[in-house]
Amino acid sequence: MPSKHKSVVVMIEGALCIALSIVLSYFELFRMPQGGSVDFSLMPLMIFSYRRGLKWGVQAGIVSGLLRILLGGYVYNPLQAIFDYILAYAFVGLTAMHPRIVGLIVSAIGKIACHVLSGVIFFAEYAPEGQSPLVYSLAYNVP
Repeated sequence: MPSKHKSVVVMIEGALCIALSIVLSYFELFRMPQGGSVDFSLMPLMIFSYRRGLKWGVQAGIVSGLLRILLGGYVYNPLQAIFDYILAYAFVGLTAMHPRIVGLIVSAIGKIACHVLSGVIFFAEYAPEGQSPLVYSLAYNVP
C-alpha cells in the first residue's frame, strides 16, 4: 500500500476511534460529584494506539481532548484545560510505548497524574479544611 494511502487509512481509523470514544463517554458507569466520570471512552483510543503506534496514538488523544473541551468540557483556566484534557488524553497514546498491560499502566498513570496535578494547582479550594490538596486530589482522581 502506498505511503500516502496508508496515512489516509490511519487517519480515518483514528477519526472513527475518536468518535467512538466521544460516544462512549456519554454512557457513564459513575459520575463524580465535582466533575469527571468512569466510563469506557478510553478503550478505542488505547486500541488505536496499540495498532498504529505512539505518534498516531498521541495525536488521536490530543484531538480527543480538544473535542471534549469543545463539547462541554469544564474549563476553569487555560492551563487547567491543558492538564485535564490535552495532556491527559495525549498520555493515552503512550499505550503504544510498551507491550501489553505495561502500556495500559503507563498511560493510566500519566493520565491520572495530569488530573491530580490539575486538582492540586487549580482545585485546592475544594479540599476539606486541614486536608492537603494533594491528598484530596489523589483520593478524588485515583480509582
